[in-house]
Amino acid sequence: ASRRAIEAAGRQPGEIDLIVVATTTPDQVFPSTACLLQSRLDIHGCAAFDVQAVCTGFVYAMGVADNSIKAGSARCALVVGAETFSRLLNWKDRTTCVLFGDGAGAVVLEASDEPGILSTHLHADGDYASLLQVPHGVSQGYDAMQENAAFVEMRGNEVFKMAVNTLGRIVDETLEKNNLRKSDIDWLIPHQANIRIINATARKLRMSLDHVVVTVQDHGNTSAASVPLAFDAAVREGRIKRGETLLMEAFGGGFTWGSVLAKY
Repeated sequence: ASRRAIEAAGRQPGEIDLIVVATTTPDQVFPSTACLLQSRLDIHGCAAFDVQAVCTGFVYAMGVADNSIKAGSARCALVVGAETFSRLLNWKDRTTCVLFGDGAGAVVLEASDEPGILSTHLHADGDYASLLQVPHGVSQGYDAMQENAAFVEMRGNEVFKMAVNTLGRIVDETLEKNNLRKSDIDWLIPHQANIRIINATARKLRMSLDHVVVTVQDHGNTSAASVPLAFDAAVREGRIKRGETLLMEAFGGGFTWGSVLAKY
């Protein structure tokens, strides 16, 4: 995914000066997946680190990279969302195992005088952690880790209600901060959690599903990879055109949520 993004941007790996990888399923406890990726791409010396915000991870990573470029600490950033969620699934629990998938997507962000990312909006509320979690790790629930029993636990109905309400608010916030109307958005690129949440967000925007990128039927919920995978599919299929205004939004465990408003 990273090599394809770098090639599509017309850049060489050596021109990348920041790598941000959004993942909940890192290759190792450490080093970071970003550092391992940096080595595989034969890139040396630039900052490389992971961001963990579950399904909102790619949106968080875009926000971090965008702010780094605006601050002048980077000029050409590789932003990746990658997951192997199949490793976290209890295949006897149909409330979760049928929903998730594995995947990776990447983009290259560069400093430019022309508008690209117009704004990013990132939020979290840890009080809701128990509604969607893997409650095991090296400090808590370590026995389950050793027994290969560290699985996703989700209270689906409660997550659905929170997701719909929260994504509605993030849409309003994004539009208000940019003095835009709902009709100004050409494409909605949502996190591919499930079609019910996607439909509810589209209704909030009063947007036809013809202008909502939906790929959940192809690869399920790939967590941090879902937004870049959907974006890539729409670009390759010729649906998204240069100059169009895109709203990317996501909601995930934590809870975390956020949006990216961009001009493609």
